[in-house]
Formats: sequence, structure tokens, C-alpha cells
Amino acid sequence: MVFTYNFLVSFFGFAMKNKNTSTVQIPQYIRSSVKALSFLSNKWATKLAMKLFITPFKFPLPKREIHMDTFSVKYPLELPKAKKDILVYENGNGTKKALLIHGWNGRGTQLFSIAKELTQSGYTVISFDAPGHGKASKNTSVMTEFMEAAFVLERKYDGFDIVIGHSLGGMTAINVLSRGFQARKAVIIGSGDIIQDIMDDFIKRIGLKPKIGIKLKELFEKTYNENIDNYTISNQIQKVKIPVLIIHDRNDLDVPYTAAEHIYSKAPNAELYLTEKLGHRKILGNGNVLQKIKEFIEKD
Repeated sequence: MVFTYNFLVSFFGFAMKNKNTSTVQIPQYIRSSVKALSFLSNKWATKLAMKLFITPFKFPLPKREIHMDTFSVKYPLELPKAKKDILVYENGNGTKKALLIHGWNGRGTQLFSIAKELTQSGYTVISFDAPGHGKASKNTSVMTEFMEAAFVLERKYDGFDIVIGHSLGGMTAINVLSRGFQARKAVIIGSGDIIQDIMDDFIKRIGLKPKIGIKLKELFEKTYNENIDNYTISNQIQKVKIPVLIIHDRNDLDVPYTAAEHIYSKAPNAELYLTEKLGHRKILGNGNVLQKIKEFIEKD
């Protein structure tokens, strides 16, 4: 049984690693193997799901991000609580400061188009490779570690004018803002909302029964001693009083745009901007989206 579990973890990781598409495409033979494991033991199937859920995969740096990677001032930084490292990227020398937070399987250079716009507008832009991502050491990762990274950088840079997050980075942005992170405005792009929904979707994609999603939540909360409901974005945004721009594409196959609508419905001070046919990642470099962000940031 242990051999089967370890084999599937490594083999499944390889399959995902070589399938860098707009959504996670799970090969049928992998789905069948995971499903077979669940017939043998729900416990082992849940542990496998947990391992896969918290293990990011590193993809080669795209050519479009090479410029930012090359010309950034880069330095490693340790997260004291997580005892893991991140790699920080610093761009520009403006008096205003912006923090960019990438999503799952992303990198500190993933929001390069936004970083370019901000530096041209007089910002110093800070981003980072979260634990297990980009050039940070290979490791598991969870959102609370993204959050710790944001708070460590907030203290180091004495607060930020703007915080912008994509996907899990957007979830991170709202969760730190609701817990005292200092910023003047925020932008979240393609953000998820309810973590249990994300877990359930993940379980469905790897071919396991819905009951494993419940067991995954239980195992996750037991392992990290955290109630995942405390990180629901539509709940946390109710505590965020600064202006928030919520951007999402109607054709996002990774995170449904209904998540953005639900978050917006609960936000005390937000604007919703929905796009078409940009998906989950192309949206980051779209000219109209960049212009919308610029107008939002500059608006009094």
C-alpha cells in the first residue's frame, strides 16, 4: 500500500508538471489509478489528495518573464513561522509602493505586465516566489504561508500603497487586509472564494468521490490546526474598508466568475470588472485590464 501511494504521488506530479495548460488536465489513467486507491483505502486516498493539494509544481520561466527576472533586484528572505524561504523581486525606484502576489504554481514574475505599468507610473514594485514556487526552495505550501510572506514584506517596506493578487494571491490579499495589512487600495484578479469549493473541485478533477472532499477538509484542519472557513474571501472582504477592484473573466475555467460576483456582493467598498474570453492567466497581460487597473489606482 505504501509503495502504491508513493508511486502515485510522484507519477501524478510528473503528469501535472508536464501539462502546463490553462486548467489542470488530469490524464484518464491517473484518474483511474487514484480512483482504484480510493477503493482500497479512503484514508490513503485522502492522504494522497492532501499531498497533491499542497504541493506546487515549478514550470520553466516563460520568455515573456525573462526581462523582469533579469533586471529585478532579487534577494532571499526567510519566513520565521513557516521556516521556509521566499525569493523577493524589487523593481523600480518610485516613492509609491506596490506588492504583487502570484497564484498557485505561479512566480514572482508572473504579473510582469502589471509590474511594468506600475513602475512606469512611479511605483517601487515588490513581488516574491512563495514557498515551493519559482526559485524558492522546493517545498509544500499553503495560503497561510503566502500570508506570512505578505506581512513580512509589509513590515520590511513599512506598508504598501497598492496590493494586487492573482488567484490564490487575490485570496491572500483579502485575508491579510482583513487582518491589518496596510494598503491604500487593492486589486484581486481571478480570485477564489470558498476554500471548501476549491477542495471539492480539486477532488472532482482527480476522480475521487465527493466524500473525500469532506475528509480532505478534516485532514487539512487537523494537520494545520486551522478552520478553513476562517479564510473565506466573501466573509473576510466585509472587514476590508479600502477600495477593492475585483477582476474576473467570464470564461475562467480554473475559478468560476460567480466567485467574483459573490465576493463583490459582500464587499463594502468594491468595483467589479468582468472580462470575456481571457481565461485565468491571459487576463494578466490584457491591455484593457491593465488600463482598468491604472484608472482604478489613479482615481481619488
